Amino acid sequence: MEVQQFHYDNKIVQKFLYATMLWGVVGMVVGLLLAFMFLFPNLTDGISWLSFGRIRPLHTNAVIFAFVGNAIFAGVYYSLQRLLKARMFNDTLSNINFWGWQLIIVAAALTLPLGYTTSKEYAELEWPIDIAIALVWVVFGWNMIGTILKRRQRHLYVAVWFYLATFVTVAVLHIFNSLELPVSALKSYSVYAGVQDALVQWWYGHNAVAFFLTTPFLGLMYYFVPKAANRPIYSYRLSIVHFWSLIFIYIWAGPHHLLYSSLPDWAQNLGVVFSVMLIAPSWGGMINGLLTLRGVWDKVRSDATLKFMVVAITGYGMATFEGPMLSLKNFNAIAHFSDWIIAHVHVGALAWNGFLAFGMIYWLVPRMFKTTLHSKGLANFHFWIGTLGIVLYALPMYVAGFTQALMWKEFNPDGTLVYGNFLETVTQIIPMYWMRAIGGSLYIVGMLVMVYNIVVTIRKGSSVEDELAEAPALTRVSKRRLAGETFHNWLERKPVQLTILATVAILIGGIIQIVPTLMVDSNIPTITSVKPYSPLELEGRDLYIREGCVSCHSQMIRPFRSEVERYGEYSKAGEYVYDHPFLWGSKRTGPDLMRVGGKYSDSWHLNHMYDPQSTSSGSIMPAYQWLVTSRHDRSDVEAKMEAMVTLGVPYTEEDIAGAQASMASQAEQIEKNLYTDPEFARTYEADKQYARENGEDFVEMRDREIVALIAYLQRLGTDIKVNDATAQSEN
Repeated sequence: MEVQQFHYDNKIVQKFLYATMLWGVVGMVVGLLLAFMFLFPNLTDGISWLSFGRIRPLHTNAVIFAFVGNAIFAGVYYSLQRLLKARMFNDTLSNINFWGWQLIIVAAALTLPLGYTTSKEYAELEWPIDIAIALVWVVFGWNMIGTILKRRQRHLYVAVWFYLATFVTVAVLHIFNSLELPVSALKSYSVYAGVQDALVQWWYGHNAVAFFLTTPFLGLMYYFVPKAANRPIYSYRLSIVHFWSLIFIYIWAGPHHLLYSSLPDWAQNLGVVFSVMLIAPSWGGMINGLLTLRGVWDKVRSDATLKFMVVAITGYGMATFEGPMLSLKNFNAIAHFSDWIIAHVHVGALAWNGFLAFGMIYWLVPRMFKTTLHSKGLANFHFWIGTLGIVLYALPMYVAGFTQALMWKEFNPDGTLVYGNFLETVTQIIPMYWMRAIGGSLYIVGMLVMVYNIVVTIRKGSSVEDELAEAPALTRVSKRRLAGETFHNWLERKPVQLTILATVAILIGGIIQIVPTLMVDSNIPTITSVKPYSPLELEGRDLYIREGCVSCHSQMIRPFRSEVERYGEYSKAGEYVYDHPFLWGSKRTGPDLMRVGGKYSDSWHLNHMYDPQSTSSGSIMPAYQWLVTSRHDRSDVEAKMEAMVTLGVPYTEEDIAGAQASMASQAEQIEKNLYTDPEFARTYEADKQYARENGEDFVEMRDREIVALIAYLQRLGTDIKVNDATAQSEN
């Protein structure tokens, strides 16, 4: 038998490891800044690009796609070569993958704080960056599949199955959710509207968690846990059941993010059924991982790497039990829009993704640099302080979530809300936000300790960039099933067939859920009184998106007595038919805004944006003073309206031609309304006189950004009749 010599490419793995640690620190520091902004809302007062709404998506993108993404690439590039006994297919493709991904991260870090965002959860990046993501992802898949085809190991190990499913599914999710119509270089509108956009987004959003934060990490678990424990995986059969059931069922679960919303009931119920079914494959994977460590628990107690992996797998089990539980309507009615969801998400992120990445790094670096870890004591310190950080982060958020839900729903004997003012629920949970900030700080301290430990380890070691290896050449075998060979044994040596079947498995659920909602008009009944936004309202909506208001405010009133009493008539699917993108939100740090139109005066909105505490004492909303002082650029409104026409919004040619005049008229009316406030009139005239005397450029109020935002806010919920007895609570 011919034995061939070749070299593993360690350079690419090292690059991704360095990027993992760098972006991990950056993403977590931004997250900690956000945590402290709940306690000190004006911490970045006056700095638009550091406002909460703009850097919140920066945090999620940094930890998901920069930290976790680079960790995935590092683990895949290391393990794939060794599982297939082959160097990566093409070094140039490897480097394009690395540098392209880092450029995408830098582009996100620049554009999101500047307000260039689509506002769609985990998919906020604008269309040119979306195209770059698709291209780099294809390069990654090309390199991976090329390596599989030139492998020297006949059968594909379970980790490779998960890698293939990840590549295919993320590509499908990203492409379909990112279908958008460009308006300019960094502005686009989703091709889907309202309910349809919500379904596609959460089909993507849930499965981004499933197929970016879960399946590739399960592949890493199947490789690195047996390696670290020096034990074979517990059950090969269980791994088969785990893989196929997981990728088939997961893709159906997205609608559980939209329970009690305007999504058709049949789609909601499908999401519930398949979410509950997810417990079985998820826990099957957890059991397979934990039982791999049977017989080596003494080693676990002394080995920080294994301790990280045990807590990671346990965190995966906790999160994948809680997810199906939260998909049950009675639990979802309590948890949705509350901090319970924040706790749930971070158990998965900090424990499952964070700790497995840390364990992988601690195992990889000494081996790649032919040395021992600088300090086992520091690694154990990192484990314990990180674990404490997770506990201090998650538990207070669970308490905060329960508190919010119970306060939102509590009634007096006379049928009125006990806590009619939304702020009462906010101030009640401030101590929980303090605990979260402390827990997050401890977690970051552990991360910094790891970076120091790894840097010193690397410095005392010696890098082997091209590691010599040898393996027998792969001999030809019949394409047919061999005697005694099971179907899955045969499939494991057929990467093309395996990939096709995995693709079919993930497409079934997506097609059955999404196609009827997009194609059957009766699923989204129209309401004749619902009209397109005026040009100024459309511009105001874009400002609302730019500032990330959807991060804290929902626009979806669920059919609960407490919500109807607090906010007004529950939301109808037909009210969103012109919303590109949808803005239902997923968290209520502030009250729902679906029916805010007409509840407050124009001057209240201006004062609220300039100094929230002046209108709502105790508010934790940051100030948006630049909206009140900045000139509004309305030069693109015609292009925006033309794009909307392409997407089915019934603007006429006369509407588009008269857009500037329409905006001027509506803006002048809002300016007049502001003058009815004596304090505003006095201050505004004084500012105008000062600018005139000092030769400064003065921006008329009707030309400022705040006027467009007020126009949008005053429009919300006014297309259908709302019960006048309901009152919008203060923020």
